[in-house]
Amino acid sequence: MNQSIRNIAIIAHVDHGKTTLVDKLLKEGGVFRANQQVEERAMDSMDLEKEKGITIKAKNTSVHWKDKIINIVDTPGHADFGGEVERALRMVDGVLLVIDAYDGPQAQTRFVLRKALQHGLKVVIVINKIDRDNAEPAKMYDKVLELLMELNATEEQFDAPVVYGSGRDGYMMYHLGEERKDMSPLFQTILDHIPPPFAKPEEPFHMLVSNIDWSDYVGRIAVGKILGGLAKVGETVFVIRNKDGKRVRAKITKVFEFTGLGTRETESAVAGNIVGISGFEDIDIGDTLTADEAGHALPFTQIDPPTLEMQFCVNDGPLVGLEGKLVTSRQLRERLMRELKTNVSIHIEDSEKAGVFNVKARGAMQVAVLVETMRREGFELLVSRPTVIERVIEGVRMEPLETVWIEVPDECVGSIMQNLANRKGLMTNMEKHPHSTMIEATITTRGLIGMEIDVVNATSGRGVLSHLFKEYGPYAGEVLTRITGTLIATEAGETTSYALIMCQERGRLFVSPGEQVYEGMIVGENPRNEDIAINAVREKKLTNFRSQGDGVATGLTPATKLSLERAIEYIAADEFVEVTPKSLRIRKRILDNGQRQKAAKSGKQQ
Repeated sequence: MNQSIRNIAIIAHVDHGKTTLVDKLLKEGGVFRANQQVEERAMDSMDLEKEKGITIKAKNTSVHWKDKIINIVDTPGHADFGGEVERALRMVDGVLLVIDAYDGPQAQTRFVLRKALQHGLKVVIVINKIDRDNAEPAKMYDKVLELLMELNATEEQFDAPVVYGSGRDGYMMYHLGEERKDMSPLFQTILDHIPPPFAKPEEPFHMLVSNIDWSDYVGRIAVGKILGGLAKVGETVFVIRNKDGKRVRAKITKVFEFTGLGTRETESAVAGNIVGISGFEDIDIGDTLTADEAGHALPFTQIDPPTLEMQFCVNDGPLVGLEGKLVTSRQLRERLMRELKTNVSIHIEDSEKAGVFNVKARGAMQVAVLVETMRREGFELLVSRPTVIERVIEGVRMEPLETVWIEVPDECVGSIMQNLANRKGLMTNMEKHPHSTMIEATITTRGLIGMEIDVVNATSGRGVLSHLFKEYGPYAGEVLTRITGTLIATEAGETTSYALIMCQERGRLFVSPGEQVYEGMIVGENPRNEDIAINAVREKKLTNFRSQGDGVATGLTPATKLSLERAIEYIAADEFVEVTPKSLRIRKRILDNGQRQKAAKSGKQQ
């Protein structure tokens, strides 16, 4: 036991304020100078995290309080990034469960709390955002206790201490109504209730690699909690591979301790501390480091299996290479294989076709984040619609089922219920809230694809959908997800206002005047369930009386622009999303209209 160290993870549903809470802990732990200007949510260092307002990668930091080191791991709250949560929990001895005082426990609260309880971790409940309008902190605490009972928490886990406060405003208190002062009650609760790390300082060095970091100077950095002995610079260690059990000799070149938002080099690190170690040519998450040549491999918790599969393909469209520099099959494959090194929750396989790779993941959001990261690096690629990974169990065809929670305004309940029925969803519970209704249902993962778009459209953006993998169940039959057709461009060129004003009579447009289109590209949506070929580049013939385009743009409705996640969920099985550093386009797999019709007749369009 190392009494001077505490290792904790912060877990919560998306947007319940855990990253903002970490900011305040860092500030009060003396990481920032009193006059230092710090941007909000400093732990969300990736550009994508700042833009989306969510945590994607688990990150380490530490604060010092009363001569104690508190190592903090900030974890994602979205179930698609469950692999990050799994790894983070292997390094800690307790969790701060952050709950919004208005929303209460949500889908991902259940997901991350279940994982923490399975690991036998101590829990500290933080009822956050008590300053929100209509907040009910006492009621939400009761709901957390109900959830703990539901998840079969032990008696010790059920008796978890609770603090109330506001991470944004920088105060916590033991009981409602106390003086709103600072974060001391939370710090003290952590020291009192989270046990010091179990470690054996007298034994040889032993560590499980729970995460991988990268530095341009030293290469791959293994991150984990030291379970035994000291990690010393210059010491010889053995890497026991998780995948094949092989032992490889290596030498520790640098040891990094986490401090504030960065790291600092140290000559040695003690048992119980969370550190980064470099000196390995090749090391993966789940590997064991040991100074004892005969040392045993540490157990590595298996990550929940992927439930979705998608194709990443080389871009073969007419506009390839105009906006991105990385377009070849070799470059695409190398980038995907590099992702495997740090992301244990996705699987990547070569397919039978050249330039096509099968990517298996937890959900569409996880894949969209990977694609968005790649396009910012200069890649061009095609992405297919997600398909579910089915299993055959005892001769029965099975598919993944999810529990879905949809909070909608009361007047929208009817349309959402109809949508659920169309997607083979089965309602299991309905709760009436003051200004909304919460619907709980079981639905196939297939039926869930694209449902978020329908909820947003049906509720004018006021509905909130969250979901959680439940189990594998019998195949539910055909599910109707998209009931609309598309408007397909027949000519290549630049779109004109004159052409689009006529095209919009057929449906909703995805393109604006002045955009490059090509044959087979989808430029809009047809309300009826059929595809219509249209000319989006037709120009108005000049006459002696009127100039080209005169009076046309005034009647043009602004185009609908789909985000990457929406586009991936929107497309049909015979379509691709074309992703480049500057553009998102939707297109048919087969661009030529004649070939596409032949393939449709023969049933070989995919």
